[in-house]
Amino acid sequence: MDETNRNILVVDDSKGIQRQLRWAFEGFEVVVAGDREEALAQFRRTEPGVVLLDLGLPPDPGGVTEGLAALQEILSLAPETRVIVITGDNDRANAVKAVGMGAYDFYQKPVDPETLSMMVSRAHVVYQLEIETRLNRLNQHSSPLEGIIASSQVMMDVCRTVERIAPVDVSALLRGASGTGKERVARAIHALSPRRNEKLVAINCAAIPGELLESELFGYEKGAFTGATQQTIGKIEYAHRGTLFLDEIGDLPLELQAKLLRFLQERVIERVGGRDVIPVDVRIICATHQNLEKLMEAGEFRNDLYYRISDVTVNIPPLCERDGDALVLARAFLDRCNRELRRGIKGFDQSALGAIEAYDWPGNVRELESRVKRAAIMADGSYIRAADLQLDGVRPGEVMPLNLRVAREDTDRKTVQRALALCDNNISTAANVLGIARPTMYKLLDKYGLKV
Repeated sequence: MDETNRNILVVDDSKGIQRQLRWAFEGFEVVVAGDREEALAQFRRTEPGVVLLDLGLPPDPGGVTEGLAALQEILSLAPETRVIVITGDNDRANAVKAVGMGAYDFYQKPVDPETLSMMVSRAHVVYQLEIETRLNRLNQHSSPLEGIIASSQVMMDVCRTVERIAPVDVSALLRGASGTGKERVARAIHALSPRRNEKLVAINCAAIPGELLESELFGYEKGAFTGATQQTIGKIEYAHRGTLFLDEIGDLPLELQAKLLRFLQERVIERVGGRDVIPVDVRIICATHQNLEKLMEAGEFRNDLYYRISDVTVNIPPLCERDGDALVLARAFLDRCNRELRRGIKGFDQSALGAIEAYDWPGNVRELESRVKRAAIMADGSYIRAADLQLDGVRPGEVMPLNLRVAREDTDRKTVQRALALCDNNISTAANVLGIARPTMYKLLDKYGLKV
């Protein structure tokens, strides 16, 4: 169980209670705050697991509005936080109300540090168990297939497709932008297939010059060309009984497309310079970032080859369309960097998390991995900041708010603006579209400062 976060936040406007509790909890780091604004600032800075909260805070020390508002905002920022509400002798009703809002427990004054210390220790254990359970659940969902880290629904759908097609010996075409993880998906298909104990051989058709690609794929006989001093088997033959992964199949030259098609139809090859027909049993998985339909229209890719390699097509979405995956991947890459580079980075601060979510990631997973690795090397402190990631084009206003209330209000404001735009600024029509009454619409316009 992780015992690193042993911070406690005491929120009370009484300096005497602040002094009394600052050193009351052995083994914990205590920070104090006297009002709601200071409490939220300290909460964001220290991320305490347990909060002791007096409901009577200024500017309403005789009431509970500020305390209950602070409770709501704290739980919005971090629902797993255990908040112990501190109340007066005759204020049990408001304490019960706070528990109903999500507080862990309540304690009535006068304060007995020893009793309160026991409550805090118990609350901290519950907090740690919650964090551990959440991390275990995240780890289970973040690796739906071997080698694939994801939590978004679109990638879960990709993984389910992989699970269905892997046991069936059909050709698969993986389509997706560069850096989306097509080779990872190919390896997952191989790992779940009956050929899992044989080789997976990968070749990038765009990385090898056309004049060398034929001999690389099909092999060659001794003396077939200058420099061919010995017989060499090609990638297709080498993958016999296993899986052959042809990455960037759209870059395969036309003359080789015909030869590959003949192999797919007859399952035999001839080495360059040879006459012997060699049978090969191999599963073909291809991948491309190109639009093969346009290449076929331009006469640059054979229609018959396309239908041979695409018994099943798997579309892998770009990272910007995988909700939540960027954060899951970033944490996984940071863990790897810590191990490989012997760094001790604890994680990402809130500015970095917001920047990761706000950035479009044109280079997809490959770009994310590179950015995290560089940030892990260059980071000065224990946490990676947004500046360490150096994400061009992400302005502070574009960073997704981590405060749940702010995020909801931002979404509501944009939705109202969109409804007004669609309805040509007709308030009645926009209210009907949104499914709300006109008075509610006017309240929203006033709340968000929107003018028609």
